[in-house]
Amino acid sequence: MDALHPRLLVADFAACFAFYDAVLPALLGAHLVRGAAAGPYAHWDVGDQAVLVLFDRAAMAATLGAAPTPADAPPADTGMFVCRVADVDAGYALCLAGGATPVLPPADRPEWGPTLRSAHLRDPQGTLIELQSY
Repeated sequence: MDALHPRLLVADFAACFAFYDAVLPALLGAHLVRGAAAGPYAHWDVGDQAVLVLFDRAAMAATLGAAPTPADAPPADTGMFVCRVADVDAGYALCLAGGATPVLPPADRPEWGPTLRSAHLRDPQGTLIELQSY
């Protein structure tokens, strides 16, 4: 049973699918359970637990009976996808190679925890991603 998992509502489903499908296996050991680049839904699990779900933003708006958000509207930074990884630097390089946009390079952040290291990127949709180890 999946108790909690992030579901990202994305405008460019194909680009976001390609990014996460390229990086999640090496980054977290996740595997695609359902979905394809055509959308409107895809999800990846680690073991038998969901780790990330993508859903087409326009399809969600239609479900809610709402006008879709313009495709070029960036997501508001009211949340982010946080991944605990063994090696922040390697994960950062993997995400960049997969098409992420850099925000903050890997750095030690002792003010967040004595051994915490993190990096921040944006996926093709603009969603903020934090890679961390501690």
